[in-house]
Amino acid sequence: MSSEEPSSGEQAKLPAAQRAEQSPSTPPAPPLPVAIASPPAIGVTPAAVPRGEPDYSHLPELKLSDLHFRPQRRRLLPLLLFVGTCASTFWVGCTHWRPLEHPFLSSYAAMWEVISANWLTGVQYMVAVLAILLTHEMGHFLQTVKHRIAASYPLCIPIPFNAIGTMGAVIGMDGMRADRRQIFDIGIAGPLAGLVVAVPVFWWGISDLDLSHRPRADEIQLYLPWIGQWMLAAAHPEWTGRDWIGLSQLNPCFMAGWVGMLITGLNMLPISQLDGGHTIYALFLDRAHTLARWFVSLSIFYILVHINDAVMWTPMLVLVILMGIHHPPTANDNVPLGPVRWAIGLASLVIPLLCFPLQGVRQ
Repeated sequence: MSSEEPSSGEQAKLPAAQRAEQSPSTPPAPPLPVAIASPPAIGVTPAAVPRGEPDYSHLPELKLSDLHFRPQRRRLLPLLLFVGTCASTFWVGCTHWRPLEHPFLSSYAAMWEVISANWLTGVQYMVAVLAILLTHEMGHFLQTVKHRIAASYPLCIPIPFNAIGTMGAVIGMDGMRADRRQIFDIGIAGPLAGLVVAVPVFWWGISDLDLSHRPRADEIQLYLPWIGQWMLAAAHPEWTGRDWIGLSQLNPCFMAGWVGMLITGLNMLPISQLDGGHTIYALFLDRAHTLARWFVSLSIFYILVHINDAVMWTPMLVLVILMGIHHPPTANDNVPLGPVRWAIGLASLVIPLLCFPLQGVRQ
């Protein structure tokens, strides 16, 4: 039995949905699109901004790449300072650490003569001292990269008119972003890395010393730090007890090693924002302020007692006091250091005693 379709009149009387079901020849209407609500992109506000609310629609959209740490570091300035320090240390080495002697500066011909006669000494001193300085600063720099603290490339400081040829090197960093553990790592890494190079260079220089003749009465002399005195006793037992080394007795490696010890010992003094200041604050936090005040008091007393030999440290001490002897808090002082860092930090407190030449330079 076949089914009968309703007539057109009857079909018109049916509801629209039922007519659609009974009309196979008519294709079904496509479904209407459904709008799915989604949150607006970061930095983009909806078209309708509530009254009184700020409109941020003009700002660029925040992207995932914006969240990555990519500090913008200057390259030209560190490169120029490095080249300048190479030139100044080379010149100082060529003049046997007497860069302002009149015979060397009387004319360009005289300058060329001293360079051509002593260029090997200049190169040896330049390479040795810059190896120590850059290793020290790269220790700091690599730790800032590890901990994602914005920092500059190492900046060498050329000084062509003193017996060293440089005032060391520095890096600039955003230390306020570092927590207790990070500031410890950054502070201690430089001196430890520098000593890895400075100790063998100093030993090499002391081994090559010739102290068979005494320094002249008007000659500049360098005081041996404790580690240098121990090395001299081991390398030359017959000269044990010699605390002062004259410029005429020097060799390039000795001078570079002595500079490395000076810079390392100076930076590890437990005060202000020196490397030692970072280390001592990370270890003892607010108690480090008491240690810094004791250190300043003892330093003033030492300079007064040894006024003839230690007076050269007075401007440096005054500068540190003006900068502030207390280390500021870190981004998070509650981060624990752990036993390994504590052991390294406590052992590092003897570095100034071993490396710093207490009586400096005399003439």
